[in-house]
Amino acid sequence: MANQANESVLVPFAGFNFAIEITLPGGSSALCSAAFAECDGLEMTMDVKTIREGGNNTQQIRLIGPVSYGSVTLKRGMTSNFDLWYWFRAVQREPRTRATANVVLYAPDRVTVNAEFVLTRCVPVKLKSPPLNAKDGVVAIEELQIAYEQLELRGLPDA
Repeated sequence: MANQANESVLVPFAGFNFAIEITLPGGSSALCSAAFAECDGLEMTMDVKTIREGGNNTQQIRLIGPVSYGSVTLKRGMTSNFDLWYWFRAVQREPRTRATANVVLYAPDRVTVNAEFVLTRCVPVKLKSPPLNAKDGVVAIEELQIAYEQLELRGLPDA
């Protein structure tokens, strides 16, 4: 017999089925569409100011300030595809160049989209080559850090 109380329990998404695509405005193809091993830093923070009314010692007032965004760090195995390095160099030469990044979180079937994060006006701020050490024998992992101006979860209905 099924437990009716548990039938409405939502199963959390798996964090390992994701894809990332980075595109430049007006570009006909993706600047980077790769399998990354790690994506960290999808975050936004609302600044809160606390004030107190004179004579009111039992409560405080919280005012919402501007939203700030983190930097996303992407890690992947280094291959002969140097697209991230080309993008970094392009921004060095033309600092106003901005991109859009889509981070898609898939269901286990790798077809159904569970969530899609959209990062707008992205710029690479740090590109790190893999550490090289002959005695370790590990996969060479390159790392890219991206600053972004806005983060949204695609598909949220307007309230």
